[in-house]
Amino acid sequence: MTPMINALREKLEREGKEDIVEIIDDAAKGHLEEVEIVPSIGLLYDQEENKQLLTWLEEQGVTITEVTDEEE
Repeated sequence: MTPMINALREKLEREGKEDIVEIIDDAAKGHLEEVEIVPSIGLLYDQEENKQLLTWLEEQGVTITEVTDEEE
């Protein structure tokens, strides 16, 4: 993991955001193939951190699939 992702992971762990920490850990181990996100929401509230995380996930080979927040 990059120093930036390590710092972000530690911050998220302190904040109790275990679901995102698990995504980071799984991607780092190569155990994550795809993440579905609603583009208007993303994974993180902070847009800069969200962009950094999504970029890093893609660099790890994770496919980012955008889904709508509308129910069919």
